Amino acid sequence: MYVKGKSTFLNTTKWIDDVRAERGTEAIVVLVGNKTDLNEKREVTTEEGEKRAKELNVMFIETSAKAGHNVKSLFRRIAQALPGNNGYSQSIVSEKDQMQKVNLNNSGSEATGCAC
Repeated sequence: MYVKGKSTFLNTTKWIDDVRAERGTEAIVVLVGNKTDLNEKREVTTEEGEKRAKELNVMFIETSAKAGHNVKSLFRRIAQALPGNNGYSQSIVSEKDQMQKVNLNNSGSEATGCAC
């Protein structure tokens, strides 16, 4: 997992505690290690991420938004964790016609990076 400093990773405990204090223990929380495409700059190991997630009783996944690695899997896992959901719910399937396609390819866009 790539972070701008190990301190960011260490703060995840406080942030997750804050979410649970605000939203309750039933909130779906996922610890996401992003930027796996920058493996040479890795500051937090997969094992550290998995261990922290286990300690905090949250899901864990590593992704690369840039490369599209595990992004769909992340959203599938969240959808499957929704209360009363045994896989994809009928409401998600029936809303298919209302969904919009989003092109994440940088075709002609002036953007050079993430605007997050």
